[in-house]
Parts: sequence; structure tokens; C-alpha cells
Amino acid sequence: MRRCIALAALALAACAGETGQVAYDPEAAVVSRPRPAYTSNLAAYLEQLRGMDETKLAAEATRQRVVATRDASDLARVKAALALSLAPHAEEADILALVDPVVARPGAHGEVPAMASFLQAMATERRRLKESAAAAGTRAAAERRAHETEKQRADAMQARADELQQKLDALSNLEKSLSDRPTPSR
Repeated sequence: MRRCIALAALALAACAGETGQVAYDPEAAVVSRPRPAYTSNLAAYLEQLRGMDETKLAAEATRQRVVATRDASDLARVKAALALSLAPHAEEADILALVDPVVARPGAHGEVPAMASFLQAMATERRRLKESAAAAGTRAAAERRAHETEKQRADAMQARADELQQKLDALSNLEKSLSDRPTPSR
């Protein structure tokens, strides 16, 4: 019993810091509870995902989405979003649907909301890049069609010019042959 009291006193003294005062803070009691090691959990999970091939990644992303549906905790949502972000054919909207509630939660601090914020920024940027690439592809296709149309017009004009040149050459030859004939005398 004396040991417990001594340990409690020592803990209170440590919490009081350098001031030497011991004050009771009800929120400190809640915060001082041991937290899960989210950072090592997410880092280990990311390392696990890194070693998977595309098929396993897709299966893991599906599994994590099911887990996140049953257990709507922030960690489950972030793990599902992390798996989706690495999966080959994942949609950014699915990733954002998972992390937006975690990021939007007021007063969210720590590793899980930070990772959610990172995944949100990454998914938003990927979406923007895909839209930009699609727009560039559309512009390139339109430019290719315009180029082909111009090429066809130029080819048609060249063919017309060649045809007119042949007619002109034929008329010139005819005129020359007519002028080279002796004129009949009367």
C-alpha cells in the first residue's frame, strides 16, 4: 500500500512539472491513459501493404473496406483508405469517402487524423491529375482530328493542283504543236 501511494505521489510530482505544484486536471486523467500505438500500427500496416502484389492489394483493400463498414473507427477508416490508395484501380472518391469524416472531425489530433489528412490531400491531387490528363487527352484527340482534316484538305488541294498542272501542260503542248505546224499557203 505504501508503495502505491509513493508511486502515485511520484507520478503527480512528475505531472506537476518544474513548478512543484500538484493540480488535479480531470482531462489529464483521460489523456494519460495509454493510447494504442497508432503510429507503429500504421507504419507496420504500410510495410505489410508494400510487400503485396496487385491482386493481394485489391483483396486487402476489399477486406479493409468491409472492416471499416463494421467498425467505423478512425483507425479502421484510415487503414482501408491506405489500402485503397495503394490498390491499382481504386477510385479517389472511395478514398475520400473514408478519410473525409476523420479529417472533418473537430479537435482531431494525432497520427490517425494526420494520416487521414495526408491521404485526403493525395487522393484530391490524384483526382485533379486524372481530370487534367483526361482533359489533355481530349485536347490532343481534337488536335489530332484537326491535323488529319488539314492534311486531307492539303492532299486534296495538292491533287487538284496536280490535275490543273497536267491540264496546263497539255494545253501548252497543244499550243506548241499548233505553233510548230507549217502554215498552209494559199
